[in-house]
Amino acid sequence: MCIEIKGVGNHSLCFATKEKCMDNLKEWIEEVLNENGCHLYDLEWITNQDTPLLRVSVEKEDGTMDLDTCASCSDVIGQMLDEKDWYSHEYMLEVCSPGAERELRTDEEVQRAVGKYVFVKMKDPKQGLDQVIGDLVEATKNDVTISYRDKTRTKKITIEKSNIQLIMTAVKV
Repeated sequence: MCIEIKGVGNHSLCFATKEKCMDNLKEWIEEVLNENGCHLYDLEWITNQDTPLLRVSVEKEDGTMDLDTCASCSDVIGQMLDEKDWYSHEYMLEVCSPGAERELRTDEEVQRAVGKYVFVKMKDPKQGLDQVIGDLVEATKNDVTISYRDKTRTKKITIEKSNIQLIMTAVKV
């Protein structure tokens, strides 16, 4: 789910390094998203095409996203970027959801995913498992607890965060 618009600025506020520019963009975008009940999942500046692309992945506070919210976020981000006049050349703005299956990269993202269906790949097997898919029932500072099905039985496994190679939301099929 993505919304794209073209933008053209007359000046550039990105005089510093790319990292500093991205930090500024992130701060500005997070501010307008927070005012609209959403938060930033990821921000990418893609320059390997004719027109550079600013890809902004957003989601609602509850982790969901719909097309109307995506469109309204695109409008407020586009308007804010035009007002900031942050880039002196034509670029594309793409505002999209991070997708139904996405990596949980921070403790905050893991905490927001409690109650959701997740996939966890472990560095070292635990209880004979090297990966598990199920409901994230608890996330503490040091570990996560997953409720999963083993044939006809429901089981729980607690995995230390230091043993997690990958944790991501998943879609139940």
